[in-house]
Formats: sequence, structure tokens, C-alpha cells
Amino acid sequence: MANSEPVTVADVQLMQGLAQRVTAVRPDLVNSDASFGELAWNWGKGHARDGASWRRRLWFSGGDLVSWGWAHLPHRVRHTDGSVKDVTGAYLAYQVHPDHAGLVDEVIDWYDGTAADVERTVIPGAADEFALRRWAAHGYETDPAALGDTGSWTQLNQRDLTDVEQPVLPAGFRFRTADEAGPKAAVQAHLDAWSPSTYTAESYQGVRRAPGYRGDLHILVEAPDGTMASSTIMWLDKANRTAEFEPVGTHRDYRRLGLGRAMLLHGMHLARAAGATHMTVACLGAPGHPQARGLYYSVGFRKFTRDAPLIKTGTAG
Repeated sequence: MANSEPVTVADVQLMQGLAQRVTAVRPDLVNSDASFGELAWNWGKGHARDGASWRRRLWFSGGDLVSWGWAHLPHRVRHTDGSVKDVTGAYLAYQVHPDHAGLVDEVIDWYDGTAADVERTVIPGAADEFALRRWAAHGYETDPAALGDTGSWTQLNQRDLTDVEQPVLPAGFRFRTADEAGPKAAVQAHLDAWSPSTYTAESYQGVRRAPGYRGDLHILVEAPDGTMASSTIMWLDKANRTAEFEPVGTHRDYRRLGLGRAMLLHGMHLARAAGATHMTVACLGAPGHPQARGLYYSVGFRKFTRDAPLIKTGTAG
């Protein structure tokens, strides 16, 4: 067992290894912040900016990582448009191997001690009935705001990579990779899709350092005028022959042209060529967020699992 410390790239590699082992035996227990690709993406884009507010704890058995907790403590967020937001609550990402399910109580105790008196949130998987009972026993309740019509709960979608449709781009558009387009274009593509954002050139350098990043699996769609109109990164889990899209975005001025759909299909062909037989992508699942879900369903994805957002107020224990 290790003490609470900031999250390092070596920690992420250990966490990804646990995610791979859990995926192999109980993929339904892998929630949206504990997958192979999401771990790399979240650490890469955020560690330089938010790393000082992160704390983690690792639990080992026989030399193998069997559980971890990654607490995001209160901090200030600055966006590229100059706006500032103070995050006053704490959030926990975590994972426990099903063979060591009882460790969830230690994870909860550590989180409550680390986050102290602030409001605490967590999103265990809805399929993890044991964990849900334990969180409830520690005073965590269903988060009504997260579960509303425009709530923030996430669903994981999946499909196999047989019979993938051929992509079709509008005339004059073409596929590029981040290796070909370069860092400046890759960063701008993300900002154009997600502005206002916290993403910077430094964020992208972190993503490139994240375990599992491959520039040849970072796909962009270039418009006739040279604008990078759409982009996505694929994270290849070789152990499970699974690839994950994260993130996926399209420039606001180039939406409804079929670019995202074509990019996803192209990406799946590349993932299959790289050895994947299975593909996943997460999206917001609430009824008020149909756009991404509709896009993913249009290329063959279907809902596999979902999160169960929980909350504990600062005065509750």
C-alpha cells in the first residue's frame, strides 16, 4: 500500500494495467474514468494544469496493483476564453479488481479523509452492486442533479470491428494523422471543437507523454481551406484487442456535414489494422444530450454500461 501522493505517469501505467485485467474478466465494471484510454487522456491533458490538486492511493497484493483511488480536490480552472471557475467540491475516480472487492471500503475511507469537509462525488458503475451498497453504507446518495434530463452521467458504448462501413468524406476533405499535421494543428482542432476549453499546447504535450498515445492513431479531418475540422484520438489496449475513442469533436462551423461519422469509420478501420477486434466510446447518456449518442449509434455502437453518480455533502460524516 502506498501513501497519498500526486499522480505520476508511472501510476497511470499501473492503473492501465489494472484496467486491462478488469476488462478481461468483468468489462461491465470498468467505469468511464477507469478505462485504459480515459486514464491516459485525463492524466495527459490535465496533469500540468491540475496535478497539484490531485491525490492518489494505490493498493497492491502480491506485487500487483488491485485497487486505486484518484481524488480531484478543489481547485481553480482557467479557460482559453479567459473565464475562471472555482471547483469547490471533490471528485473521485477509482477502480477495484473484482477479486478484491472488499477494498472499496478502504477506498471510501481514504477518500473521505482526503477530501475532508467538502462535497464529494463519485461515479461507480451501475453494474457494481457490491460497491453501490458499500458507498451507500458510507453515506453516499444518488446525485439528483447528475441524473436529470441534462445530467452528467455517462454511458459506455461498444461494437465489434467486423463489417465496418467504408467512410465517405465530402469533396475536398481528407483524413490526416497528428503525426502528419503536427502539434499546432492538433491543438487547434481540439480548441475549435470544444471552446471554451482548458486545453493548451502544454496539455497536448502531456497527452503525447501519456502511456498508449500514438500519433498515427490520432486522426483529423482537414477541410479544403486547411482547417482541421474534426479530430479524435484512439487508445489501443493490445492485451484485450480493444480500442477506445477519446475525445471526439468537430469544429462548430463544420458540423452536420458527416465529418464525425466518416472519421469514426476511418478510425475503426485503422484500429482493426492495428490489431483491435472491439471498439468502445463513452458519451453523456441523459436524454438532453442526444447528439454524440446519435452519432455513435449511427456507426454501429450500442450502450453497454453506465455510471451511477453519487454524492455526499460536506457535513455528512
